Amino acid sequence: MNLPAKKNDQNIYAKFAGKLNWQDAIAGLSIAGLLLPQALAYSGIGNLPAQAGIIGLFAGLLCYGLLGSSRFALVSPTSSSAVVLAATTMTMAEDNASLRLMLASGLVIMTGILFLLAAVTRMGNVTDFIAKPVLRGFTFGLAIVIIIKQSTAVLNISIQKENLFIFVLDVFRQFRSWNYNCLLTTAVALIFLALMEWLRRIKKGQFRNIPSGTLVIIFGILASKLLDLPAYGVPNVGSIDMNLNNPVIPELTYPEWTQLLEIGVALVFILYAESYGSIRSFAMKHHDTISPNRDLFALGISNLVSGIFQGMPVGAGYSATAANEAYGARTRLAGIFALIITLIIILTVLPYIEWIPIPVLAAIVISTMATTLTLSSFRLYFSWKIDRLLIVASVLAVLLLGVLQGLMIAIAINLLMMLRQNSKSTISVLGRLGQSHDFISLSVFPEAQPVSGILILRPDQSMFFANADRILLQARETVSSSPLPIHTVILSLEQTTDLDATSVEALRDFFADMQKEGKKLILARLKNPVHEILQFTLGNQFPEVSLSRLSVERAVRLAHIKENPNKNVYSLYK
Repeated sequence: MNLPAKKNDQNIYAKFAGKLNWQDAIAGLSIAGLLLPQALAYSGIGNLPAQAGIIGLFAGLLCYGLLGSSRFALVSPTSSSAVVLAATTMTMAEDNASLRLMLASGLVIMTGILFLLAAVTRMGNVTDFIAKPVLRGFTFGLAIVIIIKQSTAVLNISIQKENLFIFVLDVFRQFRSWNYNCLLTTAVALIFLALMEWLRRIKKGQFRNIPSGTLVIIFGILASKLLDLPAYGVPNVGSIDMNLNNPVIPELTYPEWTQLLEIGVALVFILYAESYGSIRSFAMKHHDTISPNRDLFALGISNLVSGIFQGMPVGAGYSATAANEAYGARTRLAGIFALIITLIIILTVLPYIEWIPIPVLAAIVISTMATTLTLSSFRLYFSWKIDRLLIVASVLAVLLLGVLQGLMIAIAINLLMMLRQNSKSTISVLGRLGQSHDFISLSVFPEAQPVSGILILRPDQSMFFANADRILLQARETVSSSPLPIHTVILSLEQTTDLDATSVEALRDFFADMQKEGKKLILARLKNPVHEILQFTLGNQFPEVSLSRLSVERAVRLAHIKENPNKNVYSLYK
């Protein structure tokens, strides 16, 4: 999928050139009703003013709409990045509100810079090293954390604890301070959102284009004004200062920038994993081409612009991208239309937005997160009995250790299990199947027969620093324990695509051992990089070792020729 999206763009815009694409305009109108409430809600999760979410929304829609490769992806504030932002600023700034804003701006800027560096170094597929079970487990655990932490808005209480279980204990310790009017407001909003979702399902999409988030906000504003909800202790969003400040780089100390760099790496992983998952899913569904490195650049510019204007971190969230496709978007113009419509809303009805009850925004967040709390995505892993530990570990890591530490621990477990799997040192002895040219494992296919005087070995894993010594130790033991006389050893390295220094050293020692024992050695099925490395590093030192890109069958013929030099060499190629 790492193909340039230029051709795809030309096809799309050629198709819709010369006329206004009303489908994109309708999609933009509908999606604006989803993105604006989410931006306001996620700014609350990030402990930032409401305008931070709106600035992030503007930056993401504009920059990705101009620079991105996916025609469905919408870049805006996300719940996961908001949680990371809140955890970071709470830990580093504590109760210093001005420092919290500077740290938030610095983290978003650092995230944008890291995205740009990743684009320049063409690291578009780096998140492929994070297994899907890890991401799904992380998302599941993160949704639980976000929903639980909305209790501060639902009950109108204040808790600053990062640990989830201490947080829950504090919620119940403050039960005398619970505001049941806020709880009732949230419940009514959740019932309305659930009813709209139910209608969409039973009416098979007839209510698809009705932005339920916008409707619940409108009803919330009406209730706040007509019923005077603030008089009952139900807080509103309050004043939103949309005066766009001049671009500024926050004045932070070197240790603070260093800490933000460390956290920015984790935030880049989170945002790009979520973004690329959304982008790739819908590109595959519609047979579009995308460019991961171009998307890295677009995400970098989006976060950089958002950061210098004190906005939130942004990424291509799955829910917004899925809604954009469902509303009928055809090109990236849908995001530009959504930006224009959101700007019109801000310029015309901003005073009404300030009347949105905070419990209503909490209900929107809870409703959005609840859609990710499904066990169906885990069912296959448990039925296959594969990677169950990764899923459970990812969920528990987020719940027990927090978002940042949880993600790092989950990734570490993923990488350790990958290393453990790849470091297995098994080696197969091959034999010929009948009179064919096929050489297969003697332990798996007993009907295969060994070749007289030749021992054919094949490592079952790619050789690298963690398993090279053990694989070649097993090869030595197999050679020494062979009950039949051997004049040639063939080592088939078909599984190995590249070699590191440790593997080359291990092969050097193996070559020397075979040389001492007077056995000829042939390496077969070498990939080009492996052949070039061995030719350069060991070719002059061990000229008698044959380095072959050819098949095991050709290596066997070569072994016979080496043993019987008078044999016609051209028979090797028959």
